[in-house]
Amino acid sequence: MITNPLLRLERRLSPEALALIQRAGALAAKGRLRIYLVGGVVRDVLMNRPSADLDLVVEGNAIGLAGSLARESNGRLVIHRRFGTAKIRLGSLNVDLAMARAETYARPGALPSVQPGSIQDDLARRDFTVNAMAIRLERGGFGQLVDPFGGQADLDNRLIRVLHDRSFIDDATRMLRAVRYEQRFGFRLEPDTEKLLRRDVGMLRSISGDRIRHELEMMLGEEQPEKALKRAGELGLLAEVHPALEGNGWLAEVFRKAREAAAPQTVALYFALLTYRFKETQCEDFTHRLKTPGPVSQAVRDTARLRQQLPSLAQPCLAPSAVFELLQGYSLASIQACAIATDSAVVRERLTLYLTRWRRVRTGLDGSALQKMGVPAGPELGRLLKELRDAKLDGRIVTREDEIELVQRWLSQGR
Repeated sequence: MITNPLLRLERRLSPEALALIQRAGALAAKGRLRIYLVGGVVRDVLMNRPSADLDLVVEGNAIGLAGSLARESNGRLVIHRRFGTAKIRLGSLNVDLAMARAETYARPGALPSVQPGSIQDDLARRDFTVNAMAIRLERGGFGQLVDPFGGQADLDNRLIRVLHDRSFIDDATRMLRAVRYEQRFGFRLEPDTEKLLRRDVGMLRSISGDRIRHELEMMLGEEQPEKALKRAGELGLLAEVHPALEGNGWLAEVFRKAREAAAPQTVALYFALLTYRFKETQCEDFTHRLKTPGPVSQAVRDTARLRQQLPSLAQPCLAPSAVFELLQGYSLASIQACAIATDSAVVRERLTLYLTRWRRVRTGLDGSALQKMGVPAGPELGRLLKELRDAKLDGRIVTREDEIELVQRWLSQGR
């Protein structure tokens, strides 16, 4: 059973964060305002989980309070007047302050229209009950839990529950978030919420590609993203994002291998693995639908192209220089994806050697050095530099002296 929220605040927040919210509460009380800690940080505090940043909601002038708080805390203030929000950066601590607001949706999938409101209005616009709680911060009420939708009980019962029957119609990205939270915390969708999700799954088509992509990126940022992807596949969500998307056991295995690999698990790498079995036309559809940024689009397209070249990398007695030549022009994320996902041990070894060793090979002699030795500028200079690099890749030369001797031999032969 969850104990006193005040005790949890004192135990789970850093001393810096606790001091800052106490200062915010004092300033709010002085200005006859009400201020609350809201959202995921409240959920995490009540679950005894660490939470890095703070979200504060003010019933009233949030920007004015943010200015006072930044001055008293010596924090760096950024104001977004259009949205009535502000951000304070204090060392490694980020604090977002927003005016309490109510939301209305002109049509399904549209961004909401907002207007000033109460804390109850603000909590009513949240996605799930476990994210629709607040903790008062002013003196006299510090530590009091505001829980109009039963989020505390749902935390106890490990449930993800929407606030109303039109939740997924208003904002279908909540379906992807529901799955992400369910798998992150080891919760389950509340039965009526799951029915609503299955009913409204087609509403994902009303959401813009960049918003869908953002939710996928958040999912891929989880410790084990394959869990949420598998669940999203079972619920029919992935098929709505793209018909070829699957969250199957094969994907779970390659994601596990990606985490074990020495390469960093970038968004581009995960997207390349997510679409590894796509055809090139499907890759184009996918990147266009989700409006993926350049590096991600390049990784997805390159992976589809490189997959077609993998049989060439399995040929016996293939020199490192030949592997190097074949892989030139492909993004690193696509090469990493193919190294992780290929079934061929030979191909995997060659791709790994390229990533860890061969692509870093440099000759001791550059173009200037070759010109000083008598090689004229022009196409031949470039060809000789390439042959010199190939010789070093293939182990025919090792030292700078070997390089000089080889160039001198070429020159004596009339090259």
